[in-house]
Amino acid sequence: MDIKSFQRALAQIAETRGISPEVIIETLEAALATAYKKDYGQKGQKIKAKFNPVSGDVKFWQVKLVVDDSMLYTPEEIEALKEKKVTLYEDFEKHEEGQEVPKKIVFNPEKHIMIADAKKKDPAIAVGDELEIPLESKQDYGRIAAQTAKQVILQKIREAEKETIASEYKSKEGEIISGLVQRVEGNVVYVDIGKTLGILNREEQIPGEFYRPGQRLKFYILKVEETPKGSVVLLSRAYPKLVSRLFELEVPEISSGVVVIKSIAREPGFRTKMAVTSTEERIDPIGSCVGQRGTRIMAVINELGGEKIDVILWQEEPEKFIANALSPAKVTDVAIEDKNTAIVYVAEDQLSLAIGKEGRNVRLASNLTGWKIDVKTAGAQESSTETSPEQSEVAKEETEKKPKKRLKKSARNASDSAADEKTSDAESEEAKEAKE
Repeated sequence: MDIKSFQRALAQIAETRGISPEVIIETLEAALATAYKKDYGQKGQKIKAKFNPVSGDVKFWQVKLVVDDSMLYTPEEIEALKEKKVTLYEDFEKHEEGQEVPKKIVFNPEKHIMIADAKKKDPAIAVGDELEIPLESKQDYGRIAAQTAKQVILQKIREAEKETIASEYKSKEGEIISGLVQRVEGNVVYVDIGKTLGILNREEQIPGEFYRPGQRLKFYILKVEETPKGSVVLLSRAYPKLVSRLFELEVPEISSGVVVIKSIAREPGFRTKMAVTSTEERIDPIGSCVGQRGTRIMAVINELGGEKIDVILWQEEPEKFIANALSPAKVTDVAIEDKNTAIVYVAEDQLSLAIGKEGRNVRLASNLTGWKIDVKTAGAQESSTETSPEQSEVAKEETEKKPKKRLKKSARNASDSAADEKTSDAESEEAKEAKE
């Protein structure tokens, strides 16, 4: 074997596939053990190979499990179990999902060795250990053995590559990644994100957004999910943190920690509200996010397909924070109620703006602040009977005055009606005289 060429090929595979050289050597050893068993071994044998990448030598061992009589079925037990059609095993392991590990096994001289015989080869060995018996090394293998070894190498490398990719993207959960739309199958979009394909499901897509092959977009890595077919990277375009991650890319003050995103509420494809604050007084958090002439926020809006974004100043006082959250509507007053509820009063012409189309503005403000918000007009506030203790006396006087005003009004109405009756009587007398 040309060791230098082999080492170069080993390094190239490791770099191309992103797999460590140690894993590739373990794969090669498994393939050599499979090829050796195919040509020179017996059925049921467990062969172990050790490859030296420096010299190119390969050593082989047969591995046997050390057992005693308590671990084995007796001939009578074997016959009884066969009559009951119970499956007998030769290994202490689970053979089917949910099945218990067998307490005993059937002795196989190719897999097992009794403790007395094992002690002759290794006095320090114990029951349950594995005894390695050296085998003669072979250099020549048949075509079938070589083909089997090739299939083992390819399969093991693919498995190792999938595990490496899964662990790599597992560490990137919660980050954004740039990907190329590869194909669209029904409601599922497959995205090329580098070493593997990411999946964008229907519920993680922005409503009204269309995807075409070759389109490059940014995606949020939602999670890496294990499936029977391997690891799958799930992506999202609708997750709220996608907006905050995009702002981290566009706004250096956010990535450095000077400007902090306190909360975010989003309805994908329509509007997003984001509350920000600054750790330094000289820094304007809203101005930092908007950028000069709106360049920073427009970059995020364009990436999200024109979705509207409101940047809100975060306040510790709930009244101020709730008033800011209902932007662009102008709030006249905020009343904090029990059970995390707030009543917001706005002018008559600001009511529709505060509520928003389909109630979207007030709903996002409620999600952003964590308060249940009830929007009312300023006139409703004036006519409200709930008053503070300082205003109770004034309210009482106004209540007492209201019946008097109604009495005066009713007196005026009575006098007016009496005058109307007199007028109508006079008109009737004149009409009678004219008739005569």
